[in-house]
Amino acid sequence: MAVNLEPPRPQDLLAIPGVRLGIARAGIRKPDRKDLLLIALDEGSRVAGVFTRNRFAAAPVIVCREHLEGRDPIRAIVVNTGVANAGTGKAGVEAARATCATAASLLDLESSQVLPLSTGVIMEALPVERIQAGLPACVADLSPDNWASAAEAIMTTDTLPKAVSRRVVIDGRPVTVTGISKGAGMIQPNMATMLGIIATDAAVGPDALAYLAGLSASRSFNAITVDGDTSTNDTYLLVATGKAGNPLIVGEGTAEFGKLQDAIVEVAQWLAQAIVRDGEGATKFITIVVEGGESARECLCVAKAIAHSPLVKTAFFASDPNLGRILAAIGNAGIDDLDPSRIGLSLGGVTVVEGGARAASYTEAQGQRAMKDAQIEVRVTLGRGVETATVWTCDLSYDYVKINADYRS
Repeated sequence: MAVNLEPPRPQDLLAIPGVRLGIARAGIRKPDRKDLLLIALDEGSRVAGVFTRNRFAAAPVIVCREHLEGRDPIRAIVVNTGVANAGTGKAGVEAARATCATAASLLDLESSQVLPLSTGVIMEALPVERIQAGLPACVADLSPDNWASAAEAIMTTDTLPKAVSRRVVIDGRPVTVTGISKGAGMIQPNMATMLGIIATDAAVGPDALAYLAGLSASRSFNAITVDGDTSTNDTYLLVATGKAGNPLIVGEGTAEFGKLQDAIVEVAQWLAQAIVRDGEGATKFITIVVEGGESARECLCVAKAIAHSPLVKTAFFASDPNLGRILAAIGNAGIDDLDPSRIGLSLGGVTVVEGGARAASYTEAQGQRAMKDAQIEVRVTLGRGVETATVWTCDLSYDYVKINADYRS
């Protein structure tokens, strides 16, 4: 069961003018489930993407990069679940291109105007014929109000769909941001298996949109981890249709850019945290804040060293305040000149470590109480500078092993 996460209510998800979504049950891996999504974008829309850095990048990632780098504007996105189309070689790339060609034919577009996304089992051939047979149903289902169904259609081991909307006023005009994501395991996005699509009706220039995609990824999807494994398929797309009618946002430094940035980052962070809350077998949602670093990068390294430690994560699952494991993870984060005598640690507001040693005021009972909470904050002070970083993660339970042992069955 997800940690303090409820399924989205369709009425809370705001339509984005210029975006229509259609869903089908194509039987890609399992019968009678939503597993195919088509997103149609109006003319004038812009798309920016951030992708996995896994060197075994999936075929759809390869094709997405090619199409985004081309001259033709992106007008459609196709997402299938069940089969990742990764580790499939040239045949996988041709399958992804065939998917694009079919979607393009149905929408009267060029194949290069379609982005393919896939998620599911790695190293299995994509059942292209099922996707091609299901796409006409997606076209017939196209509607601006299908965000909730779209969130369901991209799930794999997720227990709940993930979707959220925000609205902000820019230059006197209401601007809407709506997004969906999927992911529960194989989660340590290194981008910029997880998919995220966020759309806005704001008018945004291409350079500004690319910047916002990278910035929002770094503050959200790149700041989460469930198990430390980076998927072959990680993809985050940011869409701007320009239908809000605001003056074109072309770069940083203006109040309008700042408002849009805040709204997109808020949506991205909500979606990213929802992935962690729905981590496979998760029972705890853990926020790790590392401050006092020489750089944000070293703070992020320390936070992820803690978040990736199986010993730390299993202690959280058991509510066992074996907090020396956190100190060991900090020391193993790769900071060669780290001074342990400057390290501080608190758990749920309880001071655990001062000056690199157990705080005189700390008691085991305090630690046990903090560890039992469903939401826990770990705060580390490095005593090296003024930079900070935050990572969101979850515990490691028996169910994580069960889910992944039976993943293909």
